[in-house]
Amino acid sequence: MFAAIREHDILLHRPFDSFDPFVDLLQQAAEDPDVLAIKMTLYRVGRDSPVVEALLEAALNGKEVAALVELKARFDEESNIGWARRLEQEGVHVVYGVLGLKTHSKIALIVRREGGKIRRYLHLGTGNYNVWTATQYTDLDLLTDDELMGEDASELFNFLTGYAVKETYESFLVAPNTIRPGLEVLIRREMAHAAAGRGGHMVLRANSVVDTRMAHLLYEAAMAGVRIDMLVRGMCVIRPGIPGVSENIRVRSVVGRFLEHSRVYYFENAGAPTVLVGSADLMRRNLDRRVEVLFPVHDPSLVARLKADALDIYFADNTHARDLQSDGSYVRAYPAEGEEPIDAQAVLIERSARRAAR
Repeated sequence: MFAAIREHDILLHRPFDSFDPFVDLLQQAAEDPDVLAIKMTLYRVGRDSPVVEALLEAALNGKEVAALVELKARFDEESNIGWARRLEQEGVHVVYGVLGLKTHSKIALIVRREGGKIRRYLHLGTGNYNVWTATQYTDLDLLTDDELMGEDASELFNFLTGYAVKETYESFLVAPNTIRPGLEVLIRREMAHAAAGRGGHMVLRANSVVDTRMAHLLYEAAMAGVRIDMLVRGMCVIRPGIPGVSENIRVRSVVGRFLEHSRVYYFENAGAPTVLVGSADLMRRNLDRRVEVLFPVHDPSLVARLKADALDIYFADNTHARDLQSDGSYVRAYPAEGEEPIDAQAVLIERSARRAAR
């Protein structure tokens, strides 16, 4: 796994791709004599967790292991308390988050000694380290050894474990300090492109959009000529199609076999896209009262795949999509006469099978 990540970044789209590569990476790290440290955030890991078992093995093998266990993960409090006790018993440095903030970010850092130097390997994602939900929820995972992101991850864990205060990062946007202002900068950049005739466009995918300030800014962007496509599975305060206000906004919800759980913020940037993926929805609690991480996807081939598989196919869905109307109601999408039915999740299963067969 280390050699594969050094060759190029790896993007997993669960459950169409297996979560096993990350579990394999963690198990290899636990056994590898060159791995010095493993640090992770644990939000919902479930009762039977090969992820936590790998951390326990790593600690037994003498590695420095740190785990931030969020005890306020709703419905998982009892399970997380049990894992935290067991991790502490095996010598893992267990911390319980930053005072007053729930830690919802999904990040793992592996520090490895290679040829007299230190290399950092990262897992960054939108979903929990839970092997059951990995088969039921759609989520995105990035495996990378990017140096700037590795430095940001180290700084973030120093903050989470109480060693240092950090408010700005090189690659990450981190709530509660920089996600809101960072997204505002990117939205206003699309407004500037639209004003200059370069066609501002953004695609936002989240579980919920209920933050009032962000909603007002999106309306402002739409009135400035920015085209805004939104995939919002759950609650959404935006009303598309209001004359003079939100005619440039489209909102859809896709409810299929798997629970849609990914968060993607795609900004066209006049042909040089900026793409952020992570754990934060457009909700006040996520932007202002939690530790959340949005991370960039740099590799152009991964950006193209992400746009095709996590965004575009969902706007083509005409069997499981519902389009939000200006009055707050939803209208089910159906194939037009003579049009082929498209089920986005079924298409993604087929695409994954074709990749596996190559």
